[in-house]
Amino acid sequence: MRIVMRFGLIACSVVLFHLPTAAGDAQDICFEAAQNYAAGDGPWSVSAADLDGDDDVDLAVANYLSDNVSVLKNNGDGSFADPVNYDAGSSPRSVFAADLDGDDDIDLAVTNSGSDRVSVLKNKGDGTFAAAVNYAAEGFPWFVFGADLDGDEDVDLVVTHDWGNGVKVLKNNGNGIFAAPVDCADIASISVFAADLDWDEDIDLAVANWFNLSVSVLMNNGDGTFADPVNYDSGVQPSSVFAADLDGDTDVDLAVANSGSDNVSVLKNNGDGTFASPVHYSAGNGPISVFAADLDGDTDVDVAVANGSVDVSVLQNNGDGTFADAVNYATGNWPRSVFAADLDEDTDVDLAVANAGSLNVSVLKNCLIACYCGRPGDVDSTGGEPTPLDVTYLVQKVYESRDALYDYHGLYNCPYENGDVNGDGGAATPLDVTYLVQKVYKSQDALCADRCVGCP
Repeated sequence: MRIVMRFGLIACSVVLFHLPTAAGDAQDICFEAAQNYAAGDGPWSVSAADLDGDDDVDLAVANYLSDNVSVLKNNGDGSFADPVNYDAGSSPRSVFAADLDGDDDIDLAVTNSGSDRVSVLKNKGDGTFAAAVNYAAEGFPWFVFGADLDGDEDVDLVVTHDWGNGVKVLKNNGNGIFAAPVDCADIASISVFAADLDWDEDIDLAVANWFNLSVSVLMNNGDGTFADPVNYDSGVQPSSVFAADLDGDTDVDLAVANSGSDNVSVLKNNGDGTFASPVHYSAGNGPISVFAADLDGDTDVDVAVANGSVDVSVLQNNGDGTFADAVNYATGNWPRSVFAADLDEDTDVDLAVANAGSLNVSVLKNCLIACYCGRPGDVDSTGGEPTPLDVTYLVQKVYESRDALYDYHGLYNCPYENGDVNGDGGAATPLDVTYLVQKVYKSQDALCADRCVGCP
């Protein structure tokens, strides 16, 4: 899985089976208890991408206190191997994963606030990385984001700097080597997100400004230079910004985590890259990082926020860019960064959280079963209600060890058999035959007989 977006490069106990509603309807968001994996000292930022080319999603973690980046490879099921550490600069604050040199594997860019450098670690093609190449970025570089800013189809870097040292752009020379940084805004920035905010097909910037209680929008002039920032009110001490279509009108809105006011601000796009006044939603204590993704499988975009305490808040979208009350899930200590991706290959979106205080990464698996391939009992995969022919196929499958026609057709990488009529997630058994006979011949609904979400 490659983490690439058009507009940039973008409390529940364990639930073993969670029934979906009808296709397209929201389900209650639910995450399993966090599984924690060791990283380096002071994990400050986490990014998820397929680093080793095996089609599952690995983790990269910037470690503030150990001056390195940890790579945790996915075992294929959402569990992770021990970290392998690569030297970066001094006090790494942020890591971004993208194909920086155009060779179709995923490299890493890291900001080092203690050494005024941006480190680029090129992938050797197997998820191991070459020694860091460092680029000057004076002024406490804090956060890095990669996107094609100048329209030449390679990935440039934009870097924010703490203590009022502005926003800088490092343009890619086309081979993963970067030009000297160019100042594009003199603002007290701490986080940046790159997206096409005004529908003109170039990539603009949204910047969270910690000291002046605002988010700045910088419009691209079309060549990777930027107009003067336009500021919009947010909350107190905005610490993170994310751009996504939150209200379903196809333009890109903003979500901002405000660590000083314990809330998330949503600024809806007016359609032209200007933004409406913020609407605030309560989060946890000291929100420090925000990420937007479809967490409940209903095709709109929800929000996850890492709170600078011991948890992550999840705010479910009501479908119109307004949000339900936050639900909090425990993580490690002092979480600093959250990233959403399908970590266990089950088609729903999980969370990874970097915990600076407990020296680990929390993985919270989504309880949602996002998609069943057809209706249980539709063994021949016609898309209709079960028929006597489906019963015949299932009997052959269970009692004669003969594979039923299309019994497992794997649309959307769904791992569930259509013969799994009782919905236990396993292979077809005699109990499934009993349920299907009741359904077809006695008009008695089989357990979980209609659980199709998002499938044709």
